Amino acid sequence: MPTQPGPVRSASLGSWIVWLTGALVYILAVFHRTSFGVAGLEAAERFGVGAAALSTFTVLQIGVYASMQIPTGVLVDRYGPRRILITALVLLAAGQLLLALAETYWLGLAARGVLGLGDALTFVSVLRLAANHFPIRQYTIVTTLTSALGFVGALAATVPLTLLLAGPGWFTTFLGAGIVTALVVFLVRFAVRDVPVGSVREVTRHTSAREVGAQVLAAWRVPGTRLGFWTHFSTMFAPTTLGLLWGMPFLVQGQGYSPTTASSVLMVLVIGAMLTGPLLGAVTSRRRERRMPLVIGYLVTALVVWAVVLGWQGTIPLGLLFVAFALLSLGGPVSTVAFALARDYNPLWRVGTATGVVNVGGFFATTIASLLVGVLLQLSDGNFRIALSALVLMLLTGAWRMAVWYRRTRAAVFAAESRGEDVPVRLRRRTWDTPLVARECTKARRPSRERASTGS
Repeated sequence: MPTQPGPVRSASLGSWIVWLTGALVYILAVFHRTSFGVAGLEAAERFGVGAAALSTFTVLQIGVYASMQIPTGVLVDRYGPRRILITALVLLAAGQLLLALAETYWLGLAARGVLGLGDALTFVSVLRLAANHFPIRQYTIVTTLTSALGFVGALAATVPLTLLLAGPGWFTTFLGAGIVTALVVFLVRFAVRDVPVGSVREVTRHTSAREVGAQVLAAWRVPGTRLGFWTHFSTMFAPTTLGLLWGMPFLVQGQGYSPTTASSVLMVLVIGAMLTGPLLGAVTSRRRERRMPLVIGYLVTALVVWAVVLGWQGTIPLGLLFVAFALLSLGGPVSTVAFALARDYNPLWRVGTATGVVNVGGFFATTIASLLVGVLLQLSDGNFRIALSALVLMLLTGAWRMAVWYRRTRAAVFAAESRGEDVPVRLRRRTWDTPLVARECTKARRPSRERASTGS
């Protein structure tokens, strides 16, 4: 089982360089992920497909990403983040080179699938580097900075990519993107270390499928991991679904705005998350007990936003749309709380696996939400208010499950305190905590009684 020395006490300059190099890989991955946002119309013409087939590119890529998060976490824990980041860069470069050459729909679809696989390997790897190189008090802010830097890739995939496609063209643009990505392999090879200088990473033995399954199950059984999963599920999917697929059709076809105006509104999702991410990270890194109240506050705000947007009669004023999308953009930064939960409530050697489990939540929700909106649009003859109501349903479902595991995680913390164990965060006990705390204490005592009764 891959292990590492105890938690880092302070981050060195070398650790910051390692993280920045990993973050560069993540920026490239986000660029590749979002590039079809502006290349979609040209792709439709190049491959001779309509809107339904074109949407398959996005759904496939997100689906591959979501399905690979748990395997990625296991691979990172076993082989180390540097090897996985190098593999990710090779896949991303290969995917873009294949896309540059693709002239048929199925070959283009295969290229996006390869890109999705490479993309899936990046974020968990970068977070594992952060967990290895930074102390717990800095982990949250480094995580939010990573997420914020990813939006640089999203911005590069808007106007700059549009100009490149209009100038050099499809083949040259994606060929160049693939070559640049391949060159970054050498930077990662020489600049990234799995652990800080002076630390030794234990060589891992071969892990069987049963042991891998047990490791994933062990992470899933931790209430804090489950809370992280549903936190990510609830907070991330709405802005991602709008930004990657349905925001532009809603604003252009549903609200009657021009594509230029609609793209300006969608930019709010990117800029809002980029600006607020580091701020939220700074707040939650200093006061970890504020993390879940911030998440709950965002979910309540999102419900109010959707009530206004879907309940508005006629065309929604542009100013109100800017405010609504700015508030929804907070979902990306707030979702990084989920990774801090995975880091806090799991041993360091299992952080990669737990992070992968958590990261499934938001992308699984995005995949389901994207499909539901499309189905409802078709069934309702293009009624976006009916179709986007699927996002509200997903939000309510995620918030309900998050609330369940928030209570159970709190109960586990209080039960650990009562046994004299160290806990990742100090919480103030509320009246509604008492029943679950009592249940947790009873469960903890039961194994010792059973061992005593058997004489073991």
